[in-house]
Amino acid sequence: MASITEEQIHKFRKDGFLVLEQFFSSETCDAMKAQIQKIVADMDVPPHCRTEFSTKEEEQLRAQGSAEYFLTSGDKVRFFFEKGVFDEKGDFLVPKEKAINKIGHALHAYDPIFKQITHASEVQELARKIGLENPVVLQSMYIFKQPGIGGEVTPHQDATFLHTEPLGRVVGLWIAVENATQENGCLWFIPGSHTSGITRQMVRTPPGMVPCTKFIGSEQAYDHKQFIPVPVRKGGILLIHGEVVHKSEPNHSEKSRNVYTFHLMEAKDAAWSTENWLQPTPELPFPPLYTHN
Repeated sequence: MASITEEQIHKFRKDGFLVLEQFFSSETCDAMKAQIQKIVADMDVPPHCRTEFSTKEEEQLRAQGSAEYFLTSGDKVRFFFEKGVFDEKGDFLVPKEKAINKIGHALHAYDPIFKQITHASEVQELARKIGLENPVVLQSMYIFKQPGIGGEVTPHQDATFLHTEPLGRVVGLWIAVENATQENGCLWFIPGSHTSGITRQMVRTPPGMVPCTKFIGSEQAYDHKQFIPVPVRKGGILLIHGEVVHKSEPNHSEKSRNVYTFHLMEAKDAAWSTENWLQPTPELPFPPLYTHN
């Protein structure tokens, strides 16, 4: 991996995102994919927990299905599925390896391969170079973007779901396990959109209330002409500022777009919102990035 340059750091701070190609080797990506195939092969998801994942607000609240399954996934490895892959009994209509949307949200804590990737020396060096003094790992996801059925991700800011006081303390690291192209659903960004704050926040509702989360504030309408596509080749990493607006289109191609992504928070002089859906637990406090051996 070539070390990030001052020019690249400046570009990240100006645009709110940055691609670093050839960050991980092709062999490392293949190891991640092989590990995920083992996890999927062994997964046993109770029918009442077979939750379809969607990013549209109304569908998202419905898709969380079991509030407990979603809200307690922060310190577990759980499975979320594409739309239309179950019958009315909750049985798979397609092979399970083709039905899954993502695995979240604690691969970084419990799986040895993904723990190693998350705390890799290259990642720690990158975090230090962009000025993170005491970063902690908030969550991790393996996202499949299945061929033909991989759903869109509507325009959003990560800080809507991962809120800190003050803002500006969250960064996403998005690793292309496979080539991410315009054809199979790469991310699109509005450059510079991280400088305007956020317009809404997703918060927990009181225990027992349905739905289990709600949005405070209003969803902003975006001019889609402002978005630019950001393809990333296999092994590349994409830095994502917590407030930059981004989206992805549906995958209508015949190729999947697997990625491993995780979020860091600069914990120095920052507070994690107690209203966030994701909360640290006694079993899994947010682990420091720099202390893993």
